Amino acid sequence: MSKGMTKYQLDHFKQKVKRQFDPLIEEQELLVKQFQTEATDSAVKKLSKKMGADKIISKFREAEKMLEEARATALTFFEKKKPKDAELSYKFDGNRRYNTDKITLEDCEDQLRQWASNLAKREIERRPEGAKLKLLRDLKQKSIDTVMEAGTPESLAISLDQVSQKIGMRWNQDLKALPSV
Repeated sequence: MSKGMTKYQLDHFKQKVKRQFDPLIEEQELLVKQFQTEATDSAVKKLSKKMGADKIISKFREAEKMLEEARATALTFFEKKKPKDAELSYKFDGNRRYNTDKITLEDCEDQLRQWASNLAKREIERRPEGAKLKLLRDLKQKSIDTVMEAGTPESLAISLDQVSQKIGMRWNQDLKALPSV
């Protein structure tokens, strides 16, 4: 009769799965991020035009530019007109954000970018790089599931070796000896 695995053995196997898969997943994520950034930038423009948000954002941008010019003119005016010994009210502090409960151009652009990013993620999954990332994540999850469902360390090692071969690795790698000096 074979003996079941201890919690420590299960933890060891899970950590080894992570050591095998995490570097490959991180490398693929970096590659995919490059494509996702490009796809998001492209999708923002397309989505904005498709939704009609480009016209609203353009008007918003123009209005904010005019508002900033008016604020700068007002600040210059009041700076020049104030008595020499007087200070301007705290409301004229340039670092203070105006009414944070009102929508801004930045809010609109951020919302569009978020939506476009979600579209780009789905598009990236269709590319070979995104498909490979999904496969690596799925194989990692399959390996962890295998660990948690295994009965004995021997059968587990065989199952994990089969999964590891799909990423071009072996579960039990032989280490090379250090060269003698």
